[in-house]
Amino acid sequence: MIIRIITAIIGLLIFIPLLIVGGWPLFLLITLLASIGLKELFRMKNIPLLSFPAIISMLALWIFYFNWMEPRVLEAIPTNPVEIAFALILILLAYSVVVKNQFTFQDAAFILLSLGYVGIGFYYFLATREIGLEYILFILLIIWLTDSGAFFFGKYTGKRKLWPAISPKKTVEGFVGGIACAVVIAVIFQLNYPIHESMFVVIIVAIIASVLGQLGDLVESALKRSYQVKDSGQLLPGHGGVLDRFDSMIFMLPFLHFIQFI
Repeated sequence: MIIRIITAIIGLLIFIPLLIVGGWPLFLLITLLASIGLKELFRMKNIPLLSFPAIISMLALWIFYFNWMEPRVLEAIPTNPVEIAFALILILLAYSVVVKNQFTFQDAAFILLSLGYVGIGFYYFLATREIGLEYILFILLIIWLTDSGAFFFGKYTGKRKLWPAISPKKTVEGFVGGIACAVVIAVIFQLNYPIHESMFVVIIVAIIASVLGQLGDLVESALKRSYQVKDSGQLLPGHGGVLDRFDSMIFMLPFLHFIQFI
């Protein structure tokens, strides 16, 4: 627990200033985190980081991110991002033929899904920060209070298992407690820094965001259980890897953009 707290403090001391500054410093940090997250998924699937599929997928991630930050990156390429993504699909499938199925269709599908999952999740973090610091702070508080509420309610009142086949320690009481804490912090935030004209909408969004955040955590647990790994990585002592720490955000943020709350 002490190591976990120390890691969290050091992480916040680095993360919060960059979050406030925004721009290129934050962009480079998020690009690094997304790259590490993608690497962690490759590691689960035993895809070497220096292999052709991993390298070309990582390059695709960087091209998309840098094109978003600096649109002139793709000016010299007579195509659009969707066509580039499809080109990546064709390249990976062609590679499976070249290596005579040592790299399979399933491997290609895993890489493409991983690229979309991690890439889109962290992309929406940058997009949210660009819209306004208050929005990203609201989301982070929802995530942190959901995690804390779920932990403490689950530890001290939890009796009924939520989904033991996926995450044995999670309880129904913790799940509900996480939602309750998310609603409380959302109301406090709205009263001090209004981000929407309706308090009712903010409460509904807080509930949805909390549920999706916890679902994202379960998705990550299911993924790790499927590939029989305890943590996605060892970058953050006491917390595991990047995906262990940002799984809720990756799952939650895109949806909040889809419903046009952000």
